[in-house]
Amino acid sequence: MAKFATSSHADALDLLQDSMIKLVTNYQHRPSDEWKPLFYKILQNRIKDWYRHQKVKNVVFFWKKNTDSNSDDEQQEWPQEQAEATLDSTPELSLNKQQQQQSAIHYLQQLSSKQQQCFLLRSWEGLSVAQTAEIMACSQGSVKTHYFRAVTKLKELMETEHDITY
Repeated sequence: MAKFATSSHADALDLLQDSMIKLVTNYQHRPSDEWKPLFYKILQNRIKDWYRHQKVKNVVFFWKKNTDSNSDDEQQEWPQEQAEATLDSTPELSLNKQQQQQSAIHYLQQLSSKQQQCFLLRSWEGLSVAQTAEIMACSQGSVKTHYFRAVTKLKELMETEHDITY
């Protein structure tokens, strides 16, 4: 989620680290089954803070171009992808899997931020509707709507590409 929100590997790691530290320092006394939703709630808040900071930074330093190494970060593979690529038995399978992962990331980036977060929390993290609603600070109905729209949009994008390539 942090990587999608920031488009920067370094910023995403900073947000994750800050979120983990806050979880450990403020919520270590809570039962362990509450940690996962708490972590994502904290991460969600840190991402919002990051957006606010970027907005202020862009207003104050409007004359500067973005000189961060974001373009380098976008070219890097995710660590999980690198590990999984070595497990594939043939180069063709490895390439195919890598292309599918890049397509999935590309499609997810085309969703709104709420749809991205909802889809990632529900599908990739396996959280319930109630947990996702708590993390996103919205109603369960909103979570269901965001999730439905995300799945529908992803399906449309994938079908469109499928029609184009075949």
